[in-house]
Amino acid sequence: MKLILKLLAAPVILALSLFIRLCAILLARCAFLFRFASTILFLLALALMFTGAVRNGLLLLIMAFLSSPIGLPMLAAKALGGLQSISLSFQGIVRN
Repeated sequence: MKLILKLLAAPVILALSLFIRLCAILLARCAFLFRFASTILFLLALALMFTGAVRNGLLLLIMAFLSSPIGLPMLAAKALGGLQSISLSFQGIVRN
């Protein structure tokens, strides 16, 4: 019975592990783009605030924060860490 469970769980564990690796690689590759976008949005927000469009400047500042490394990319990294934790606990259950 335990062997059947291991044989059925092996493809699921493999697919989950490959998905986690792929997401981690994509997240690492996109970090530069997010940082670049955040810098550009911040500079545009400052320019808008100095020209008098404060509301639009604040909106761009929020967008710059969300695209910064502590915004949405950090949320994605935490979600990926949670998924990896679930994967590791599933692997531990199958091993025992």
